[in-house]
Amino acid sequence: MDTHGHGNRLAFDVTHRLVLSIAIPMTLGFITTPLLGLVGTGVVGHTGQPDALAGLAIGAMLFDLILGSFNFLRASTTGLTAQAFGRHDRHAEQGVFWRALISALGCGVALLCLSPLLLAAGLKLMGPENAVAAATSIYFSIRILAGPAALANYAILGFVLGRGQGGVGLLLQTIINGTNIVLAIYLGLWRDWGVAGVAWGTMVGETAGAVVGLLIVLRGFDHADRPTRAQIFSRHQLAELFALNRDILIRTFVLLAAFTLMTRIGTSFGAVTLAANAVLMNFFLLSGYYLDGLANAAEQITGRAIGARYRPAFDRGLKLSALWSFGLAGIISVFFLLAGPWLISVLTTSPEVQQAAETYLPWAAVTGLTGALAFLMDGVFIGATWSTDMRNRMLMSFAGYLVALAVFVPLFANHGLWLAMNGFLLVRGVFLAMLVRRRADQTFRVAQ
Repeated sequence: MDTHGHGNRLAFDVTHRLVLSIAIPMTLGFITTPLLGLVGTGVVGHTGQPDALAGLAIGAMLFDLILGSFNFLRASTTGLTAQAFGRHDRHAEQGVFWRALISALGCGVALLCLSPLLLAAGLKLMGPENAVAAATSIYFSIRILAGPAALANYAILGFVLGRGQGGVGLLLQTIINGTNIVLAIYLGLWRDWGVAGVAWGTMVGETAGAVVGLLIVLRGFDHADRPTRAQIFSRHQLAELFALNRDILIRTFVLLAAFTLMTRIGTSFGAVTLAANAVLMNFFLLSGYYLDGLANAAEQITGRAIGARYRPAFDRGLKLSALWSFGLAGIISVFFLLAGPWLISVLTTSPEVQQAAETYLPWAAVTGLTGALAFLMDGVFIGATWSTDMRNRMLMSFAGYLVALAVFVPLFANHGLWLAMNGFLLVRGVFLAMLVRRRADQTFRVAQ
């Protein structure tokens, strides 16, 4: 097959509009997520019960940890779907979807079965007592009922993103989060259910999203392209999915370990510095929303180009995604440097914490720039399903991060901590970027 477009019926144009049609809706969808935390906190905060608020915070943190670990279901589905979409292989697309959905539901049922153990482990890890532990248990026991639906949503979102349907992705995120917010306010405040009301809101929101998402996806399926049960459970296809999921899971755990380590070391500098770091991490998280949106665009275009065996689309997709990633990262870094002191005063009223946060503000402001390449490369490697490389380079970067922590923290204290984190983000992106041309040459050569 000609990879340069001459006679390639699968060739397609990559434009700024194509990149942004995926990136913008997904960025908007991601931005609705922190609203949930704010609404939940506001609802329970209005009950005037600090124990309930603490219980909600611990319960939400446990779910972030548990569900975040299953993000591989979304990522692997996007990469495999995008490649099938690029080949115009509707039969393979359906096979990818059913394998992903069955895997998600299986993992969700396993979470339900293990929920008493997970709750016990979470309580032991976080160490809440009496009324706080009771509130955490109520929240956890209700929200875990949405486990299968929440993981099914990962598979559904991965599928629609793989097909480049950013608008559908935004619709589903809006249904999930919108239902959640409305019910949290209605049940938690108006019906006075407190923590339980917030948990039921999340449970219903996730379920509504899964039902609507499933209906949208199934409506787009042609009966003639339906795979057989033997094809869905093909040993080769399942092995490919398992390998992808394993590599992405390892990469996610290492990333979590890097941020956990930063928090853990930050505690040694005292409560004020720890609080300042927590405030400043919000700047990195905000940068992450639009970087994730552009990474999603890179995933879809990269996977589609490889499926279509069309190298020009791969190269142009990489170029345009990089242009938008670095351009927006530069703008938001300047914004945080200029508006940072005001934003810090909004996030905390403590003069001590404000002063400390302003001292370390430049480090947090540039995390979007130092992390832009890493986010982009994650998108490229997930779309191309080069997961082994992504896993190995993550482990190499983490080893460098540990060395940087050992060297810079004793020398520069909290400045050294932020230097090590920025270095980790930057090196991870560079390590992956060094591989791109060679891996693309190999992939498109094999495709010919």
